[in-house]
Amino acid sequence: MDDFCPDAKLGYLRSRTRFAPGEKLRLDEAYRLAHLPLIAPDHPDVIRSRPGATYRMGRHERIFSLVLPVPPDALEKSVAYRELELALRQSPFGSKIAWDLLARRRAKLHATICGSLSKDVPHHVSDVERAALRRLGPLRVELRGLFSGNVNVGRLYLRVYPECRNGANSLREIQRILGRPETDLYLVGLFNFLDHLDSMEAEALRDLIERWWDRPILTIDVVSLWLLGASDDLVLAAGVEDLIPLV
Repeated sequence: MDDFCPDAKLGYLRSRTRFAPGEKLRLDEAYRLAHLPLIAPDHPDVIRSRPGATYRMGRHERIFSLVLPVPPDALEKSVAYRELELALRQSPFGSKIAWDLLARRRAKLHATICGSLSKDVPHHVSDVERAALRRLGPLRVELRGLFSGNVNVGRLYLRVYPECRNGANSLREIQRILGRPETDLYLVGLFNFLDHLDSMEAEALRDLIERWWDRPILTIDVVSLWLLGASDDLVLAAGVEDLIPLV
């Protein structure tokens, strides 16, 4: 049986949306600044820009990150994923999801491991770091759903559960190799809301998250990582700058 890190060693429970009974779910400021302008630019609650932030209608300078790619064909073939997508489409809030984004983003699905490595100029992964990553070898991760966080409220994710090797989180080992801060949240962004949810819709979302929390969606054998450059948080204007092998 595969040994994946449990919730107790990850940050998902700590970082999930807290649903208050009878309350609406409002898109938060982070979402209205970085996401909503890209999918509903005429929405009255769009934040076009903000002092001290680089976002201008959801776009920013090109940022390079090391990410774990998610194969779209395998995800779409997953019976559990198809059931989850159908449940979302048939939910009371289904019409408020930007379904057209799935096709626009399918070739760029990923979970970030090391974010914001560089701006404008692609980050250089050294020969020493590449050799250490190859020694680490291929990784196995499991995607589970569904997740709504306490930041970027309005986006729904799948959660990545990394392989646990000798009691250690394998994705943290990658972060150590690159000298980056160690984190405990690895999320695959999939679904985006076009508007706030009323109290009934928010309750339906809460119930759906609870029902799907422990459901495995897809197991992935990761043999390479991407150095991804993106000018927006939905990676609509993005490209893979480098392929970093783990073999």
